[in-house]
Amino acid sequence: MRVLALILAFAGLLVNLTLFINLKPPGSFYFVMFQLAATALAPVLTGLGVLSVVLGVLSRARAAWSAGAVSAVISIVYMLMVTSSHNGFADAFGADWESKIAPSQAEHMLRGRWRPGLPQTREPVFEQDVVFWTIPGTERELLCDVWQPAEGVARSGLAVVYLHGSAWYMFDKDLGTRPMFQRLTDQGHVVMDVAYRLTPEVDIYGMVGDVKRAVAWMRDNADAYGVDPQRIVLAGGSAGGHLALLAAYTPDEVRLMPDELAGKDLSVHAVVSFYGPTDMRATYAHLAQERLIGMPKVDIGQPGAATMEKEFGDAGRMDMLLGGHLHEVPEIYDLASPLVHAGADSPPTLLIQGKPDIIAPYAATREMTEKLRANGVRVVNIVYPLTNHAFDLLLPEVSPAAQAALYELERFLAVVQ
Repeated sequence: MRVLALILAFAGLLVNLTLFINLKPPGSFYFVMFQLAATALAPVLTGLGVLSVVLGVLSRARAAWSAGAVSAVISIVYMLMVTSSHNGFADAFGADWESKIAPSQAEHMLRGRWRPGLPQTREPVFEQDVVFWTIPGTERELLCDVWQPAEGVARSGLAVVYLHGSAWYMFDKDLGTRPMFQRLTDQGHVVMDVAYRLTPEVDIYGMVGDVKRAVAWMRDNADAYGVDPQRIVLAGGSAGGHLALLAAYTPDEVRLMPDELAGKDLSVHAVVSFYGPTDMRATYAHLAQERLIGMPKVDIGQPGAATMEKEFGDAGRMDMLLGGHLHEVPEIYDLASPLVHAGADSPPTLLIQGKPDIIAPYAATREMTEKLRANGVRVVNIVYPLTNHAFDLLLPEVSPAAQAALYELERFLAVVQ
């Protein structure tokens, strides 16, 4: 019993202590998995800490019950911090914001920011690998998955065009987002999960162009999916969050507009970013991208780029995405920064991220929030302390931060209607 108490206590404590360690790239990219485990498993670590206290007391192992108590306290305090209430929605939408949510929709929302497990949802209609665009002059097809409400579920008329996390380089649609999409469809929303092209197949121009193609497609097919074409919301995580913000804030920017979309209305009803970079200059410094100066240049758009085998070390290379390092093409870093484009014409915005974040510097997100507010844009900025990048993708059935983010997302989509 004494040995078990010591193992449980110190294992839990060591995992929890990783929350207070802030490493710099590239080491942080690997270490973050321990931090994500500590945040997602906070309820479990609380239980293990309490158990080790009990076992430690029974076996008279003072070190065990002391370490277990500290571990349990850290987890409990963390859970309280990320699930605490705030005034973000009242500040953005008025003190009566909750009265704007239809009771029929509120009935299927999360009741609180955390509970053990997620409530069961009605089975959505799922269409996989729908071709939504063919790149002009090529045979390259762009694919998406479409999630629709179950039969009998009242449709809200709102569509969410979602962009997965990728470091602008890897992964695909359907990346750990099914629990989120099932909840959104249960509230009557339609979700379009987009497989946009990545580097080195395309650079920032092709990538944001694909996002705008997705918006155009959903507008053109709104009737078929029971969607109001004026109520399309762009959303995404990480690089997808960055692209969602950039496309939402630049509907008429000719430098980021595919030729075939010229003249089309590409404005969106609102935009949601989960830990998406907002200032590419700040992100370049935050990621210590100068350490990559001198690495072999990777050409964009070469034959076979869409199916090439990729190296993890090339993920997040901003010189590949933007055509050079910051000192070489500073104007492109500005063009690709949502912060630069944020203004009075920007749609209502929800920004959710942790602090610290290994990819998206919080200070830049805060700066953009203040700029949007100064321009009269309704913006909600939610920050979870001691929470790192991609926190919403790991064990949402257990994770307090992931569930809290879902709680906020559900209410934002309901109140912007």
